[in-house]
Amino acid sequence: MSGFWCEAALIEADGDLTGSAGARRPEVAAGVRLEVHEGRISGFATGVRAETGDQILNGVVFPAAANAHSHAFHRILRGRTHDGRGDFWLWREQMYRSAAELTPEKYEKLAAAVFTEMVVSGFSSVAEFHYVHHQPGGTPYPEPHAMELALARAAVASGIRLTLLDTLYLAGGIGTPLSPEQARFGDADAEAWLDRLASLRAEVARSFPPELVGVGAALHSVRGVPEEALKTVAAKLPADIPLHIHLSEQPAENQACLEAYGVTPAALLARNGLLSGRLSAVHATHLTPEDIRLLGDAGATVVMCPTTEADLADGIGPARALSDAGSAIALGTDQHAVIDPWVEMRTLEHGERLGSGQRGRFSPQELFHAATIGATASMATPIASALEVGAVCDLMAVAPDSVRTAGSIPRQFAFSATASDVTDVVIAGELVASNGAHVRLGTPGSLITEALKDFS
Repeated sequence: MSGFWCEAALIEADGDLTGSAGARRPEVAAGVRLEVHEGRISGFATGVRAETGDQILNGVVFPAAANAHSHAFHRILRGRTHDGRGDFWLWREQMYRSAAELTPEKYEKLAAAVFTEMVVSGFSSVAEFHYVHHQPGGTPYPEPHAMELALARAAVASGIRLTLLDTLYLAGGIGTPLSPEQARFGDADAEAWLDRLASLRAEVARSFPPELVGVGAALHSVRGVPEEALKTVAAKLPADIPLHIHLSEQPAENQACLEAYGVTPAALLARNGLLSGRLSAVHATHLTPEDIRLLGDAGATVVMCPTTEADLADGIGPARALSDAGSAIALGTDQHAVIDPWVEMRTLEHGERLGSGQRGRFSPQELFHAATIGATASMATPIASALEVGAVCDLMAVAPDSVRTAGSIPRQFAFSATASDVTDVVIAGELVASNGAHVRLGTPGSLITEALKDFS
């Protein structure tokens, strides 16, 4: 048994931090003490003093954030793709060049650095949308899960909870084979992928703690997975794992889908029985009103990646309409132009404001919900949901008196705080980061600088 004493924490009277429908207005409580057993909160009290042996968390304590969409190797491209104009498709060619350089050894080193940056920034969990499976040219590694296990080891090293989304990627576009640059992403067919996925699940279960590393599934997109393969996945994918897909990120994707199948990507998923509460639709930027209704009626999660969508000039997705229709909203950092849960929160709201001409499209509590338990259905590992008995003890403490947060109401930190204000991060009851550095691995800037030396 161990304990954390928080100088202050943003809580509901019953300990709920989520700001969910029906919850009371969150307020700051002073002197919050958490008892921890086997990585979960086993006791909770407010207005108390620290006890001997407690670890002290100064500032305002929140549940840690959940990153619902990541491509770790895209971090290579930060700050290196901005000469001249271009669009998503030009950026994609640059991304393929980076993917071609990956090896299991290089990727483990890079991913450990990227995951460390996430941890130091306040994330305790990540869904890694992973499709770089094989050697360049498409030949499997001698260890068939070499790339996947490298990512799992990187997560364990950094302490982050990893949902490893093994991705089905069969086509370079609708009716188009994989290009040479994409060959290492592919499998022979959906059946071969399902077999490899089952083998990966067994290997991960044997090798890693289930609360730290779990396996989910992903379909790259309707561009990358033909309809016949969608039918196979719908019929045979195990029901106990999350399923993700890039959906309607680009107008060109929608147009190609309409021309090939006569329906939008969301409607294609519905036609093949893939819209459900376990689906996470990533981006969902260019939707029709009927698409929004389909996703909402299914209770699907929509993962918005606001800083990436802005960086790539993708557009502003209909987040408010999706939420109103019944979809849970989650947040991800995708290509890691920024790794900062607080910036993702307010960029989501700022996009809504720019598109609508109205303020307050999402309340601060709704934004925090999107950064935490909105990702619940997206993950195969636990989510930090609240300061309450039984919850995983994943915490981030935020300085209330930085140059950015001074004077801010803590429940409105989504509009002032940044990752630079995160002073401490606890995962599974262990202090893993403090004052911008990982307790075991050091500063993420140094780790990333060293890892990037392996890439051109």
